Amino acid sequence: MYDYLIVGAGLFGAVFAREMTDMGKKCLVIDKRDHIGGNIYTKETEGINVHVYGAHIFHTSNKRVWDYVNRFAAFNRYTNSPIAYYRGEVYNLPFNMNTFSRLWGVVTPDEAKAKIEEQVREAGITEPKNLREQAISLVGRDIFEKLVCGYTEKQWGRRAEELPSFIIKRLPVRFTYDNNYFNDRYQGIPEGGYTKMVENMLSGIDVKLSCNYFEDRERYNAMAHKVLFTGMIDEYYDYVYGELEYRSLRFETEVLDCENYQGNAVVNYTEYDVPYTRIIEHKHFEFGTQEKTVITKEYPTAWKKGDEPYYPMNDEKNNALYQKYKELGDKEDKVIFGGRLGMYKYFDMHHVVHEALVLAEKEAELI
Repeated sequence: MYDYLIVGAGLFGAVFAREMTDMGKKCLVIDKRDHIGGNIYTKETEGINVHVYGAHIFHTSNKRVWDYVNRFAAFNRYTNSPIAYYRGEVYNLPFNMNTFSRLWGVVTPDEAKAKIEEQVREAGITEPKNLREQAISLVGRDIFEKLVCGYTEKQWGRRAEELPSFIIKRLPVRFTYDNNYFNDRYQGIPEGGYTKMVENMLSGIDVKLSCNYFEDRERYNAMAHKVLFTGMIDEYYDYVYGELEYRSLRFETEVLDCENYQGNAVVNYTEYDVPYTRIIEHKHFEFGTQEKTVITKEYPTAWKKGDEPYYPMNDEKNNALYQKYKELGDKEDKVIFGGRLGMYKYFDMHHVVHEALVLAEKEAELI
């Protein structure tokens, strides 16, 4: 008999399992996939740690979270500096002085600010009715059309005019020549890959893979006093109120017989006519010098039952529906929900770690 059955061997489940085990509790972690790590799973190919489910860069300003993950892995000094490709032109991200200089030939922050203000003024949008109008009212037409529009439409699967304005509350505009995408104090990639880090988290804990919880839910529930469920909360309740919406992804990964394909770990393709949103060259996450390279093209896709849900569609309609499921969850005595899918929220990795630690603390208070 276990104290906790943890459904999902991703980052949330691994952190929670580690914490409860360290408190003297006996945990069983199960996952329907044949590997641990969830979507941060990395697999070695040609000596390169491939981010199988898309690029994951750990970043945080929370020292407690940073110190915590460093217990399980040494992190390198990787700094996320993606670039955007638009019709043969290359721009730095996030939008900064390098971007503005490339766009308009400006040199000083005042010149860049004046250009953005001029375009915002020309647009004359006072009450944005959709994402297109919202973005133009923030950064002007040039940045929107070249660097925001196509990428966002591919990501959401809808045209900018059909997307609500609240999706883009702000756009990061920096008037410095700094290509670091994140402002966080800490940033890096675990040396040896994320899978090794999660392995260390789960050291000494019982783990069973290729186990579908829903195929034998009663038996699994009977194995533990409490259950942490990190899958889709609407699926847990058999979609009794209807399906929450998610976006899915499709990946095309290939090994190339060259040392360096694109010169950067992440290149975003911001024109709508290019079907993928970005190409990831994995070796650059760890400053690889291998003779070959591995790239992944990332295609956003509509989600349907049976597909892998990668991130929730947190618009007003879906958030309202989630609240109905959350009310069911709050009434549970034995089952608790966590993670991006269980809490129906777009978490970055540092948020996942923080939320799992908070949940473990709450459970400790009940012991």
